[in-house]
Amino acid sequence: MTIISLLLLVSLLPHMTFTDHVNVGIVNGTEAKPHSRPYMVSVQLNKKHICGGFLISDEFVLTAGHCREGTQILTVVIGAHDLRNSKNSDRIGVNSYIKHPSYITDPPQNGIMLLRLQEKVNVNNYVNWIPLPKDGGDVEADTICSVAGWGQLETNGQNSNRLMEASVYILNNTQCEKKWGTIYSISMMMCTRGHGGSCRYDSGGPLVCGDIAVGITEFGSNLQCNSPQLPNVYTKISAYIQWINSIIKNVK
Repeated sequence: MTIISLLLLVSLLPHMTFTDHVNVGIVNGTEAKPHSRPYMVSVQLNKKHICGGFLISDEFVLTAGHCREGTQILTVVIGAHDLRNSKNSDRIGVNSYIKHPSYITDPPQNGIMLLRLQEKVNVNNYVNWIPLPKDGGDVEADTICSVAGWGQLETNGQNSNRLMEASVYILNNTQCEKKWGTIYSISMMMCTRGHGGSCRYDSGGPLVCGDIAVGITEFGSNLQCNSPQLPNVYTKISAYIQWINSIIKNVK
Protein backbone atom coordinates (compact mmCIF):
# COMPACT_ATOMS: atom_id res chain seq x y z
CA MET A 1 0.00 0.00 0.00
CA THR A 2 1.39 3.38 -0.96
CA ILE A 3 0.93 6.09 1.65
CA ILE A 4 0.89 9.88 1.21
CA SER A 5 0.63 12.71 3.69
CA LEU A 6 -0.83 16.23 4.20
CA LEU A 7 2.20 17.05 3.92
CA LEU A 8 -2.08 13.65 4.88
CA LEU A 9 -1.96 10.00 5.10
CA VAL A 10 -3.89 8.53 2.20
CA SER A 11 -4.25 5.23 0.38
CA LEU A 12 -3.75 5.18 -3.37
CA LEU A 13 -5.95 2.11 -3.75
CA PRO A 14 -9.13 2.58 -5.82
CA HIS A 15 -11.23 3.38 -2.74
CA MET A 16 -9.17 6.21 -1.27
CA THR A 17 -9.57 6.74 2.45
CA PHE A 18 -7.86 9.52 4.39
CA THR A 19 -6.83 8.00 7.69
CA ASP A 20 -4.96 10.79 9.45
CA HIS A 21 -3.71 14.35 9.19
CA VAL A 22 0.07 14.71 9.00
CA ASN A 23 1.72 17.98 8.22
CA VAL A 24 4.78 18.28 6.00
CA GLY A 25 9.73 20.51 6.45
CA ILE A 26 12.49 21.22 4.05
CA VAL A 27 14.81 18.37 3.03
CA ASN A 28 18.06 18.89 1.13
CA GLY A 29 17.68 22.62 1.63
CA THR A 30 19.81 25.40 3.06
CA GLU A 31 19.29 27.81 5.92
CA ALA A 32 17.51 30.94 4.72
CA LYS A 33 19.21 34.28 5.18
CA PRO A 34 17.70 35.56 8.44
CA HIS A 35 14.54 37.59 7.80
CA SER A 36 14.88 37.38 4.01
CA ARG A 37 11.33 36.02 3.95
CA PRO A 38 9.51 38.46 6.27
CA TYR A 39 6.13 37.03 5.23
CA MET A 40 6.84 33.60 6.76
CA VAL A 41 4.72 32.59 9.73
CA SER A 42 4.99 29.67 12.16
CA VAL A 43 1.49 28.38 12.94
CA GLN A 44 1.56 26.90 16.44
CA LEU A 45 -0.57 24.79 18.77
CA ASN A 46 0.32 25.02 22.46
CA LYS A 47 3.41 27.03 21.41
CA LYS A 48 4.63 24.17 19.22
CA HIS A 49 5.16 24.56 15.48
CA ILE A 50 2.64 22.51 13.49
CA CYS A 51 2.38 24.30 10.12
CA GLY A 52 3.75 27.05 7.99
CA GLY A 53 1.79 30.07 6.85
CA PHE A 54 2.39 33.46 5.29
CA LEU A 55 1.19 37.01 5.71
CA ILE A 56 -0.92 38.35 2.82
CA SER A 57 -1.99 41.60 4.53
CA ASP A 58 -1.48 43.37 7.83
CA GLU A 59 -4.05 41.13 9.54
CA PHE A 60 -4.45 37.95 7.48
CA VAL A 61 -2.34 34.80 7.25
CA LEU A 62 -2.88 32.22 4.52
CA THR A 63 -2.29 28.54 5.35
CA ALA A 64 -3.60 25.05 4.59
CA GLY A 65 -7.11 24.01 5.60
CA HIS A 66 -5.94 20.91 7.48
CA CYS A 67 -3.68 22.95 9.78
CA ARG A 68 -6.55 23.30 12.25
CA GLU A 69 -8.73 20.48 13.49
CA GLY A 70 -11.97 21.00 15.38
CA THR A 71 -11.88 23.86 17.85
CA GLN A 72 -8.11 24.04 18.28
CA ILE A 73 -6.83 27.43 19.42
CA LEU A 74 -3.82 28.40 17.32
CA THR A 75 -1.32 31.22 17.54
CA VAL A 76 1.09 32.52 14.92
CA VAL A 77 4.67 33.66 15.32
CA ILE A 78 5.76 36.43 12.95
CA GLY A 79 9.19 37.93 12.35
CA ALA A 80 11.02 34.72 13.30
CA HIS A 81 14.10 33.03 11.92
CA ASP A 82 15.17 30.80 14.80
CA LEU A 83 12.02 29.76 16.67
CA ARG A 84 14.04 29.50 19.89
CA ASN A 85 14.92 33.21 19.72
CA SER A 86 12.11 35.71 20.29
CA LYS A 87 14.27 38.82 19.87
CA ASN A 88 12.64 39.97 16.62
CA SER A 89 9.51 37.82 16.63
CA ASP A 90 6.04 38.31 18.02
CA ARG A 91 3.26 35.87 18.95
CA ILE A 92 -0.26 36.85 17.92
CA GLY A 93 -3.57 35.15 18.60
CA VAL A 94 -6.09 34.26 15.92
CA ASN A 95 -9.40 36.13 15.89
CA SER A 96 -11.17 33.93 13.33
CA TYR A 97 -10.49 30.82 11.22
CA ILE A 98 -11.96 30.97 7.73
CA LYS A 99 -11.74 27.72 5.76
CA HIS A 100 -12.99 27.59 2.19
CA PRO A 101 -16.71 26.72 2.29
CA SER A 102 -16.10 23.72 0.01
CA TYR A 103 -13.11 22.36 1.96
CA ILE A 104 -13.03 18.58 2.30
CA THR A 105 -10.32 16.12 3.32
CA ASP A 106 -11.40 12.98 1.45
CA PRO A 107 -10.20 13.46 -1.22
CA PRO A 108 -8.33 16.70 -0.40
CA GLN A 109 -10.05 19.62 -2.08
CA ASN A 110 -10.05 23.39 -1.50
CA GLY A 111 -7.36 23.06 1.18
CA ILE A 112 -7.07 26.75 1.98
CA MET A 113 -7.65 28.69 5.21
CA LEU A 114 -7.40 32.35 6.18
CA LEU A 115 -6.42 33.28 9.72
CA ARG A 116 -7.57 36.72 10.79
CA LEU A 117 -5.21 37.92 13.49
CA GLN A 118 -6.29 39.53 16.75
CA GLU A 119 -4.17 42.57 15.96
CA LYS A 120 -2.65 44.14 12.89
CA VAL A 121 1.05 43.56 12.33
CA ASN A 122 3.56 46.38 12.17
CA VAL A 123 5.57 46.25 8.95
CA ASN A 124 9.32 46.40 9.52
CA ASN A 125 12.54 44.71 8.38
CA TYR A 126 11.37 41.43 9.89
CA VAL A 127 7.64 41.45 9.11
CA ASN A 128 5.87 42.11 5.82
CA TRP A 129 3.33 40.44 3.58
CA ILE A 130 3.82 38.82 0.18
CA PRO A 131 1.80 39.59 -2.98
CA LEU A 132 -0.60 37.04 -4.43
CA PRO A 133 -1.18 36.22 -8.12
CA LYS A 134 -3.91 37.74 -10.20
CA ASP A 135 -7.02 35.75 -10.99
CA GLY A 136 -6.44 32.72 -13.25
CA GLY A 137 -3.38 31.55 -15.12
CA ASP A 138 -0.76 28.89 -14.46
CA VAL A 139 2.96 29.14 -13.78
CA GLU A 140 4.88 27.68 -16.72
CA ALA A 141 6.46 24.26 -16.31
CA ASP A 142 10.18 24.30 -15.34
CA THR A 143 9.89 27.73 -13.71
CA ILE A 144 12.32 27.94 -10.78
CA CYS A 145 10.48 28.69 -7.55
CA SER A 146 11.15 28.11 -3.85
CA VAL A 147 9.68 26.72 -0.65
CA ALA A 148 10.59 27.40 2.98
CA GLY A 149 9.68 26.16 6.43
CA TRP A 150 10.61 24.92 9.87
CA GLY A 151 9.61 21.31 9.19
CA GLN A 152 11.58 18.08 9.24
CA LEU A 153 15.05 18.05 7.70
CA GLU A 154 14.67 14.43 6.56
CA THR A 155 11.95 11.78 6.42
CA ASN A 156 10.98 10.95 10.03
CA GLY A 157 13.69 13.34 11.22
CA GLN A 158 13.75 16.36 13.52
CA ASN A 159 12.15 19.71 12.84
CA SER A 160 14.44 22.64 12.14
CA ASN A 161 14.54 25.50 14.64
CA ARG A 162 15.84 27.79 11.89
CA LEU A 163 14.00 28.65 8.71
CA MET A 164 15.14 26.47 5.81
CA GLU A 165 14.56 26.94 2.08
CA ALA A 166 14.97 25.04 -1.18
CA SER A 167 14.63 25.73 -4.90
CA VAL A 168 12.05 23.69 -6.80
CA TYR A 169 10.79 23.45 -10.38
CA ILE A 170 7.17 23.59 -11.48
CA LEU A 171 6.04 20.30 -13.00
CA ASN A 172 3.72 20.08 -15.99
CA ASN A 173 0.17 19.71 -14.69
CA THR A 174 -0.48 16.67 -16.87
CA GLN A 175 2.57 14.96 -15.34
CA CYS A 176 1.30 15.76 -11.86
CA GLU A 177 -2.06 14.19 -12.68
CA LYS A 178 -0.38 11.07 -14.12
CA LYS A 179 1.66 10.60 -10.95
CA TRP A 180 -1.15 11.21 -8.48
CA GLY A 181 -4.19 10.02 -10.44
CA THR A 182 -7.72 11.14 -9.62
CA ILE A 183 -6.67 12.67 -6.29
CA TYR A 184 -5.03 15.49 -8.27
CA SER A 185 -7.06 18.46 -9.58
CA ILE A 186 -5.48 20.25 -12.54
CA SER A 187 -7.63 23.33 -11.99
CA MET A 188 -7.03 23.63 -8.24
CA MET A 189 -3.52 22.21 -7.68
CA MET A 190 0.09 22.35 -8.86
CA CYS A 191 3.17 20.26 -8.07
CA THR A 192 6.96 20.57 -8.09
CA ARG A 193 10.18 18.59 -8.44
CA GLY A 194 13.68 19.31 -7.15
CA HIS A 195 16.65 18.06 -5.13
CA GLY A 196 15.17 19.80 -2.08
CA GLY A 197 11.58 20.27 -1.05
CA SER A 198 8.93 20.16 1.64
CA CYS A 199 8.64 17.55 4.36
CA ARG A 200 6.39 17.13 7.41
CA TYR A 201 5.34 20.28 9.25
CA ASP A 202 5.85 22.51 6.19
CA SER A 203 2.15 22.29 5.28
CA GLY A 204 0.58 25.71 4.82
CA GLY A 205 3.81 27.38 3.75
CA PRO A 206 4.04 29.23 0.44
CA LEU A 207 5.33 28.13 -2.94
CA VAL A 208 7.02 31.33 -4.12
CA CYS A 209 7.78 32.17 -7.75
CA GLY A 210 9.63 35.44 -8.16
CA ASP A 211 8.20 37.57 -5.38
CA ILE A 212 4.68 36.13 -5.54
CA ALA A 213 3.11 33.35 -3.46
CA VAL A 214 1.49 31.06 -6.04
CA GLY A 215 0.76 27.94 -3.97
CA ILE A 216 0.08 26.58 -0.48
CA THR A 217 1.94 23.41 0.55
CA GLU A 218 -0.72 20.71 0.77
CA PHE A 219 0.37 17.06 0.53
CA GLY A 220 3.07 14.65 -0.58
CA SER A 221 4.43 11.16 -0.05
CA ASN A 222 4.44 9.99 3.56
CA LEU A 223 7.04 7.30 2.85
CA GLN A 224 9.67 9.70 1.49
CA CYS A 225 9.81 13.46 1.82
CA ASN A 226 10.14 15.15 -1.57
CA SER A 227 9.56 11.87 -3.41
CA PRO A 228 10.26 11.96 -7.18
CA GLN A 229 7.55 9.33 -7.69
CA LEU A 230 4.89 11.33 -5.80
CA PRO A 231 5.85 15.01 -6.07
CA ASN A 232 4.75 17.58 -3.51
CA VAL A 233 1.36 19.11 -4.25
CA TYR A 234 0.20 22.68 -3.58
CA THR A 235 -3.18 24.40 -3.58
CA LYS A 236 -3.16 26.81 -6.54
CA ILE A 237 -3.78 30.27 -5.09
CA SER A 238 -4.87 31.86 -8.38
CA ALA A 239 -7.94 29.58 -8.38
CA TYR A 240 -9.06 31.13 -5.07
CA ILE A 241 -8.01 34.75 -5.44
CA GLN A 242 -11.57 36.05 -5.76
CA TRP A 243 -12.61 34.24 -2.59
CA ILE A 244 -9.54 35.53 -0.71
CA ASN A 245 -10.17 39.12 -1.82
CA SER A 246 -13.85 38.93 -0.91
CA ILE A 247 -12.97 37.90 2.66
CA ILE A 248 -10.32 40.58 3.12
CA LYS A 249 -12.42 43.38 1.61
CA ASN A 250 -15.41 42.57 3.82
CA VAL A 251 -13.47 42.93 7.05
CA LYS A 252 -14.89 45.59 9.32
